[in-house]
Amino acid sequence: MSKTSETLSGPEVGLDGFHSWWRERNEAHRFTVSRIPFDEFTHWSVDPASGDIRHDSGRFFTVEGLRVRSERGPVSSWSQPIINQPEIGILGILVKRFHGVPHYLLQCKMEPGNVNVLQLSPTVQATRSNYTRAHRGGHVAYLDYFVQPRPGRVLVDVLQSEHGSWFLRKRNRNMVVEVEEDVPVGANFHWLTAEQIGALLRIDNLVNMDARTVLSCLPLPLAPGFEPTVPALRAAGPGTDTELHSWFTEICASHSVATESIPLAEVDRWERGPDEIRHEAGHHFKVVAVSVEAATREVHRWTQPLFQPCGIGVVAFLLRRVAGEVQVLAHARAEPGFVDVVEIGPTVQYQPSSYPTGAPPFADVVARAPAHRFLYDTVLSEEGGRFLNAENRYAVLEIDENDPGVPGELPEDYRWLTLSQLTGLLAHRNYVNVQARTLVSAMRLTLGLS
Repeated sequence: MSKTSETLSGPEVGLDGFHSWWRERNEAHRFTVSRIPFDEFTHWSVDPASGDIRHDSGRFFTVEGLRVRSERGPVSSWSQPIINQPEIGILGILVKRFHGVPHYLLQCKMEPGNVNVLQLSPTVQATRSNYTRAHRGGHVAYLDYFVQPRPGRVLVDVLQSEHGSWFLRKRNRNMVVEVEEDVPVGANFHWLTAEQIGALLRIDNLVNMDARTVLSCLPLPLAPGFEPTVPALRAAGPGTDTELHSWFTEICASHSVATESIPLAEVDRWERGPDEIRHEAGHHFKVVAVSVEAATREVHRWTQPLFQPCGIGVVAFLLRRVAGEVQVLAHARAEPGFVDVVEIGPTVQYQPSSYPTGAPPFADVVARAPAHRFLYDTVLSEEGGRFLNAENRYAVLEIDENDPGVPGELPEDYRWLTLSQLTGLLAHRNYVNVQARTLVSAMRLTLGLS
């Protein structure tokens, strides 16, 4: 690992220095990602009987079929391709204080599915297959800080889910470890403050999904002097925490979703071609294959399958202020790949191509809102290691307390929460989905809310 001194990417370097470093990193290496037919896979294969796509080692992940039956929602049953990756990876960020101010070590990382190839990722972003070197590639830098016995002090260590519509019960270990010792800084790594990261979160497709989910779990205060810009929130919020947990438990108990793994060849209404598997109506997403060359990765050349969404999604929280208190409208949503069926998501979370007959509740409020009402509005990528060109418009929309688009009596699976209630749930697994965690990072780091 080539190294620079801490002072070159530490507290003395502002965002201008970061952007200079970022340009240099983009110019330093050549990456190629090309679509290929399935029969050009290397170390991957399509099972001739089941149609499942799997790695020759039996590691990494499998693309298989899933049959779903649900008692709620506009569709009662369907089948689809899904990624089965049962192993738990590590998403870890190192923290070190410079002059008393916490700095977070982030990485310029190439992922084959990224729209712009390079994005800012956690210090360590690795599946178990990667960090145990199932691909016979190089060592994962800084891994020793996130496995036992580790130096430093653990600030965050919690399992969090990933996309419940595309992954089957997938979770990663989200970690933040603070160190006092000197840390050699590789050429592809950079120290940043919470405030600097907040500014970078306003740039389209810069801070990747894995960094955003870890950052959402950070304990307060984020840094000395980095305080909320609104009055402190009342701990109990709209209803007590006991009532919040009871509401969520009731929704979980009342959602009956049955899933069954099936061969990929048996999914209904999906068509297989030589280079993609697609829904017959062109909805949802496609399964494709790519060939990759990347000198900065542990393995320099490989092929793999990716999911490619059919269009850009919309993910938004409605936010209101009641007597000086900030509240967000949360949705307890069921997705077939969740471990516990239901997790708390944003007010609006949908991909228009998946809703040909009409948008979900409150999507019209976001669609008709004037630009000045958006506190946050940025296009961000989803996980580039499994998804190709997967982008969502992430937004936080402030509404009036009596906005006509939001009824006083909400549907039973929607509820106003304080941001402190929502972030409090992030200390636990299987409560808050990955899309909501991105918006939590934006609200805390970019908007200064808590």
